[in-house]
Amino acid sequence: MLLKIELENFFSIKEKVCIDFRAAGMNSAKARELSDNVFEWNGAKILKCVGLFGPNASGKSNIVKAIQFCCFMIIESHTHNEGTIFNFQPFKFDGYDQKPSRFLVDFVCDDIEYEYSFSLTRTKIVTESLYHYPNGKRAKIYTRDENLEEPYSFSPGIIAKPKDIVLNTSQKNLFLSRASSMNRELAQKLYKYFLETFLLRMVEINSITAEQNFNQYKKVILEALSVCDTDICDINARHDKVSVPAGFPFPGGQPGMQMVDILRFQTTHTLAKNVTFDMDAEESSGTRNMFAILLRLLDVVKNKKSWMLDEFDANLHSRLSEFIIDLVHASERSQLLFTSHNTNLISMNRFRKDQIVLVQKKKDGSTEVYTLYDFKDFRETMDAEKGYLQGRFDAVPIVDTSVARLKQLLED
Repeated sequence: MLLKIELENFFSIKEKVCIDFRAAGMNSAKARELSDNVFEWNGAKILKCVGLFGPNASGKSNIVKAIQFCCFMIIESHTHNEGTIFNFQPFKFDGYDQKPSRFLVDFVCDDIEYEYSFSLTRTKIVTESLYHYPNGKRAKIYTRDENLEEPYSFSPGIIAKPKDIVLNTSQKNLFLSRASSMNRELAQKLYKYFLETFLLRMVEINSITAEQNFNQYKKVILEALSVCDTDICDINARHDKVSVPAGFPFPGGQPGMQMVDILRFQTTHTLAKNVTFDMDAEESSGTRNMFAILLRLLDVVKNKKSWMLDEFDANLHSRLSEFIIDLVHASERSQLLFTSHNTNLISMNRFRKDQIVLVQKKKDGSTEVYTLYDFKDFRETMDAEKGYLQGRFDAVPIVDTSVARLKQLLED
């Protein structure tokens, strides 16, 4: 499970922002009513859902991009060579483009809490650290600081032959990533967590994972689509052979053709069960998006995974968005971090105050985040959506769309 994510100096993110899945100390009647929105671990309450809301260009997507970048570094950095330039931009104002960017993930793997962090410029990794809480107390596994004469410090007996790993770790590689590639048990376990449990994207429809998830969860997918008020009564997967260009065999040559295997999904509707429809070509964008979400989401909720999803409700009716949220809250221990412009979701009947994260851009162009819980004068009996749209919590676009202003704009 995720406990906390900290991000600093990444695109519009200037100073540290924190996405906290640890629930605030709330014992109101509304919080008790929403008891399914949290689960307990080691005596603490952990949030299942956190939603990011705010105007366009406030930095919501940059938060998700920063988390994705952090995870891809862990998964891929052992492959980086000396010519690698890391694919991101630090905050461009106030000299921050000369400062390192920093990432921290506080998470639980095999019932032990780990705190992993690193900082880097576009050309090199500067610091890295891994701590754990084996007995409830923070203890070092290793630290790294490339500014020191002896960059690495290890607690003995946790990682086997760490100096061998150091010899094979350049300033382009994270030690954790390299240690996993060199078969160190703890590093492999944490690497697998970020690869298989900390999920970042939708399932590619034409992939082995999509077919496996579909075969495993087909019955639940059909039931979920029925709950969502579609009249789809059956879905089947089939493989088609399609001819595609094979590329240019030599400069100036003509491309050859090759046959590739394409996975397609066909739907059947209650109106005419003998007529099939192609999911990709003939179903609505909302149905396709819902189907793609369910392919990933059911794996997440059934296997206690975490999922980061930008604009998860694009092309979805508000009721379908609510269904997705409710499905996560109905799970035992899954988690979802999402961004959305759907203000209908800003409701005290669906979310606790600490689950609603508001994102806005400050005057210096940087991203700021805070939760509805931070507004101590806001009571749970109030209309949160109305307050948001009125600008009470700041993170809402201020646009003059009056007819008079638009007439003036057209005359200019």
